[in-house]
Amino acid sequence: MVEWGMLLAPMLAAAVAAGPVCQVDDKRLDEISGLVATSDGYVVVNDSADEASHRKIFYLKRDCSLKRTVNYPSRPRDTEDLQLGRDGTLWVADIGDNGENRDTIALWKLAPGSSKPKLFRLSYPDGAHDAEALLLAADGSPIVVTKTPGAAGVYVADGALRSGGTTPLRAAGSVTVPMTTTSNPFSLPGHLVITGAASSPDGSRVVLRTYADAFEYDVAGGDVVKAITTGTPRQIALPDEPQGESVAYSADGTALLTISEGAKPVLFRHALPSAPAASSPAPSPSPSAAGEPLAAMKTAEDEPNRLPILLVVLAGTAAILAAAVLVHRRTRRR
Repeated sequence: MVEWGMLLAPMLAAAVAAGPVCQVDDKRLDEISGLVATSDGYVVVNDSADEASHRKIFYLKRDCSLKRTVNYPSRPRDTEDLQLGRDGTLWVADIGDNGENRDTIALWKLAPGSSKPKLFRLSYPDGAHDAEALLLAADGSPIVVTKTPGAAGVYVADGALRSGGTTPLRAAGSVTVPMTTTSNPFSLPGHLVITGAASSPDGSRVVLRTYADAFEYDVAGGDVVKAITTGTPRQIALPDEPQGESVAYSADGTALLTISEGAKPVLFRHALPSAPAASSPAPSPSPSAAGEPLAAMKTAEDEPNRLPILLVVLAGTAAILAAAVLVHRRTRRR
């Protein structure tokens, strides 16, 4: 269920300083949807590319020039996100489903030193979903976050992954990121869908992003699902990215990296604010406190004069969610 106070919270964090790192010149990389950082560069994938030459895993150098590519042994459907395991295993999330008609989604596993990804199929317990965000649990098992507007579904594997078979997923909760006023090409609907995810190198933090912002969560005891379904995130504004679907932590964990779809995209680095100590009281939010947790709006009982405003907002929510559905189905070229 959508928490209206969280959904309607005003933007209380200023944009964190961002700077360009490098520009990708390879013409095949015009629909980048997944990104991870390595010790010597980056790995990226496109989403549902029509051209076979675009359906590869691309390894880039630190200056964004191409180092090498890895082919899939069979055609992927819609690769949307990447995660790098603690052991160096690369996971490619083949989980996009604009039409929500796939019987199964898939993960491609590329072990360190291997040049042939291994395919694992998964199925939802409640019908097809479009998704663009993958996280890994402390034990390395997958966590899929859907692109459902408003309240995204969180799904985990119900058993070990099986090559040559299909592993069922089970619903583990939902996540609603705060509503902000960060400018983005899709206006209000661009705030309502989750388009990517990333884990810090030490596993102590994870981030979910929309077309407008990134939201960083602290992970206690390795419980990623609990962190994103019950935690209070810190906002990192990502204003006016053309079509922001990718996010990653830098190799040292001190910054976020983002890149958009489009020709010759630029990789940006966003400095991360320091996370507040667990034993310290939550700081009071202010417009200049970049990255601090977002405060929830007071309820109508606390301030009766806000009730008419809330009623107007609630009345318009259905229209906003309907627009968001159109956005998340049309934002990529088929």
